[in-house]
Amino acid sequence: MPLHGKTLFITGASRGIGLAIALRAARDGANIAIAAKTETPHPKLSGTIHSAAEEIEKAGGRALPLVVDVRDEETVKKALDQTAAHFGGIDIVVNNASAIQLTPVAQTDMRRFDLMHQINARGTFMVSKYAIPHLEKAENPHIVMLSPPLDMKEKWFSGRTGYAMAKFGMSLVVLGLAGELRGKVAVNALWPRTTIATAAVKNLLGGDALMAMSRTPDILADAAYALFHKPKSFTGNFLIDDTFLAGEGVTDFDKYRADSTKPLQIDFFVPDDMKPPAGVSLAKLS
Repeated sequence: MPLHGKTLFITGASRGIGLAIALRAARDGANIAIAAKTETPHPKLSGTIHSAAEEIEKAGGRALPLVVDVRDEETVKKALDQTAAHFGGIDIVVNNASAIQLTPVAQTDMRRFDLMHQINARGTFMVSKYAIPHLEKAENPHIVMLSPPLDMKEKWFSGRTGYAMAKFGMSLVVLGLAGELRGKVAVNALWPRTTIATAAVKNLLGGDALMAMSRTPDILADAAYALFHKPKSFTGNFLIDDTFLAGEGVTDFDKYRADSTKPLQIDFFVPDDMKPPAGVSLAKLS
């Protein structure tokens, strides 16, 4: 169990992709700091930092639930310091917390614009910044952003300019920080080829119909798990989940489908030249 005793600080880990990554690491006996805002149940979203902690411990890990708003500088600093003190260090940081609104410029409320940038770009920058002193003490440290390849095409911005700016802002942190920390800390981006069956997809993007055309969060959890095993010299990469996993020897991608009878929906920001692995179909299976 390669991650046994390793400590992960994961933002937005109370549900969805962040929780899936946490549970995959917990199966190795990893320590997980759950850095998220949801302390009490939300009427529309399942999961809190406490329910996530219970799941992580049942899976074999150790959990530290922390109420963290990644927009608040002092809270972020305190949470990272508390994690390092509690578990004896930090080995991996996953910047998963994100806000989304898919609206044209004229229809985008500036408060929502600010929220996306404060959580996505600024939050990623700040969590990474204050994690560096802890990570530099680790044997094989990693920072992973759930953000897309830097494919600057008009089609990715049109109709969702504010969101695209905020998500690509996360990826710009990868680009710069990989150079600044080369040889010290691995910094990489991971992005799904298809939509992922999460509460955000169901509530904000396409309801049950899009959920059925998505892959489960397990594909990103498995990809992140494989990425954590790479040496710190593996850095500055913008990875698509299935292509990366195929390179790691994974051949069965149908197991990640939410519904095998539905075709898969390609996610935003997947470059046209990043094709699916050989033999992987996005069409329905039956």
